[in-house]
Amino acid sequence: MFTCNSCGTIYNKWSGKCEGCQQWNTITQEISTTSTTKRQKIKPEDIFTPLKDVEDQHYQRVLTGISEFDRVTGGGLVPGSVILLGGHPGIGKSTLMLQILARLSQKQQCVYVSGEEGLAQIKMRASRLQVDQDKCVLSTCTNVIQLTSALEQTKNLGVVIIDSIQTMSHPDVDAAPGTVSQVRAASQTLIDSAKRHNYIMILIGHVTKDGVFAGPKLLEHMVDTVLYFDGDGSLDYRILRTIKNRFGATNEIGVFEMGQEGLIEVANPSSIFLSQDKTPVSGTAIAVSMEGTRPILCEIQTLISPSFLASPRRVSIGYDNNRLSMLTAVLISRCKLPLGDKDIYVNIAGGLTLKDTAADLTIVAALISSLKNQPLSSNTVYCGEIALSGQVRPVRMLELRLKEAEKLGFEAIVCAEHKLKGKSIDLLTIGHVLEL
Repeated sequence: MFTCNSCGTIYNKWSGKCEGCQQWNTITQEISTTSTTKRQKIKPEDIFTPLKDVEDQHYQRVLTGISEFDRVTGGGLVPGSVILLGGHPGIGKSTLMLQILARLSQKQQCVYVSGEEGLAQIKMRASRLQVDQDKCVLSTCTNVIQLTSALEQTKNLGVVIIDSIQTMSHPDVDAAPGTVSQVRAASQTLIDSAKRHNYIMILIGHVTKDGVFAGPKLLEHMVDTVLYFDGDGSLDYRILRTIKNRFGATNEIGVFEMGQEGLIEVANPSSIFLSQDKTPVSGTAIAVSMEGTRPILCEIQTLISPSFLASPRRVSIGYDNNRLSMLTAVLISRCKLPLGDKDIYVNIAGGLTLKDTAADLTIVAALISSLKNQPLSSNTVYCGEIALSGQVRPVRMLELRLKEAEKLGFEAIVCAEHKLKGKSIDLLTIGHVLEL
């Protein structure tokens, strides 16, 4: 059969272009094997187990000593779990894993398997990062059968890091490393070994130019946790985000700063996403967003300018463009604001990406400020979801948002009607966008 290395679509003959992902020269030939196993009669009690008879296992999470990473994984690593870490090239995935390896090696046996770098290259990076190298164990083996055999014979094995899964190969699969069939077979072998022998495995995965994991989508379903390491190449800050987690919250983020000696934790992310200049500027407002279980204050910048196009532009960086179009329609229809012939630009300062709908009210406030050219109060934050009717809806975890705003010295918060009473911060409640 012929399989696309990018999306996994199967064809019965070779073609230059994949109709599934629209990419060229990604279809390769693979050998399909048929099973000759005869059908056997299996008793139900041989394969079925009542839930009440399953033994409870309370695992003690393994802390890496890097609090931002532990937060993203739900409070530490669970023994027997498999984590998939992805990100664009050069973002710092290998650097972060080497720092974690050096810390965990002080407590238990850890192995770093690299299929992309030589041992001397890893040694050079470890020296630059100034990590403890006494108990770190390295390997460049890419044969998963040999690798799992050696890992299963290692005593007190705690953590295994694979850099990267696209370089691993299974000898029984007649395909090049990195193809869909090789990634599927190699990952299945590694994950099965980790589950059976109860050690933690971290797989580093490549991503495509669109920011999605390369290889079969099945890989993300097979693992327990999916992390994505992102950041603007022009800035020193990196954001580690949880996409999937069977043992904790999703959309949790951890913030790091890339320095000469590796990645450094940022204990208070709100401080880097807020402008240090307190001079009021029109079109700017402060949002209180919840990323997982962490409240983060960030600056939202907007700009409205006359459009000379038949279809005005709606551009947003760090925010859903479809939601921006919806908010613009609400302001035009419900508030009668003249935005139909204007270009609208929205930017989330610091390279942050917001998925919390509570930023709706902040964006609307910034747009009104930009349209009227009137600066908003620099001591006020905004938090609320906007409905199509123009009503302001309440948001979750308002108590945590209030505490974060108080801690950073803000004096007032504009939000939907709520029964909470602020301690040292004023609650300015509104029910409709017109009241804003």
